[in-house]
Amino acid sequence: MSYDFIFLLEEPSIKIVLDEILPKLIPDHVHYICIAHQGKQDLAKSIPKKIKAFQSKPATKFVILHDQDSHNCKILKDKLLAICQESGKSDVSIRIICHELESWFLGDLAAVEKAYALKNQSLSKKQDPRKFRDPDQLNSAKQELKKLVSEYYPATHAKAIAPYLSLADNKSHSFQVFLAGIRKLVNDKR
Repeated sequence: MSYDFIFLLEEPSIKIVLDEILPKLIPDHVHYICIAHQGKQDLAKSIPKKIKAFQSKPATKFVILHDQDSHNCKILKDKLLAICQESGKSDVSIRIICHELESWFLGDLAAVEKAYALKNQSLSKKQDPRKFRDPDQLNSAKQELKKLVSEYYPATHAKAIAPYLSLADNKSHSFQVFLAGIRKLVNDKR
């Protein structure tokens, strides 16, 4: 099969989220695949192989999605772009999740509340205080989410939260930048 978009992802939990949100953004006639990796090193090693594997399809667009963690965002993006350029592909869309995937979840506490049926705790009402108004600024979103939902475990619970994520109301700036980037790529395909 020929793909319009190939998403190269740092980890399986990101794939779980994209499997939920991409069908809402990408029309049925546009074909894509999400390829999850087992961490940063696995992704970095895989990029040249994937680019070479799809070399015969120059119209295919690659999207790389990577957690920022403690890296400098610009340096990380430049490093990933350099890997792509050395592999013969420079028109790659690189999106960095600030700081980690859980920032996207904290950007939509209503989704977390629904996923865990936590109406008694009113998580969605905590969205407006400063701490969760800009979740990308939190250094450890994973720990913050664990404080709110003690049973939270990344890979397993991404499945619980992802179906409820709002594309319109999420407070995570990196989530909104990712969505805008995908919409632009889809519009450019038309």
